Amino acid sequence: MKKLIIIIFTLFFIANFSYGQKFAYVDTDYILNKIPEFKQAQEKLDFMSQEWQVEIEAKYSDVDKMYRSYQKEQLLLTEDMKIKREEAIMQKENQAKELQKKYFSPDGELSLARQELVQPIQEKIYDAIQQLASNNKYAVIFDSSSDLIMLYSNPNLDKSDKILELLGY
Repeated sequence: MKKLIIIIFTLFFIANFSYGQKFAYVDTDYILNKIPEFKQAQEKLDFMSQEWQVEIEAKYSDVDKMYRSYQKEQLLLTEDMKIKREEAIMQKENQAKELQKKYFSPDGELSLARQELVQPIQEKIYDAIQQLASNNKYAVIFDSSSDLIMLYSNPNLDKSDKILELLGY
């Protein structure tokens, strides 16, 4: 009986390894660039970013003008006036920094807008990848556009177009 259990266990163990695992990869950058909604979202984000950058640059330009004016008039100012001017310049610079932080920090408005506009598209892609993996019994699907280094990839394993097909593009 003991031998029979060992033989069954060994056969089961060998059978598990005899079935090769299936691998595939996708290029999410390629997929995203083929989706019109992503391009529109990216254009909207770029436009917002440019507008905000112009606003911030104007603030820093004002700080620069105030500083140059202060430097020119520094010899003529009293100590109290110097302190007030320096405080005004520092306050204006801090406002510019706060505005920059408000728009471009990791939890700033650009990040929130990106999350609102792009994340639903990325979730659709992820769902399609999940569907492809479960339908075709892939053990692993890599993303070739990520930091993963793929020294060689067989083009037959690239399922990016299949994902686009599942998404309806």
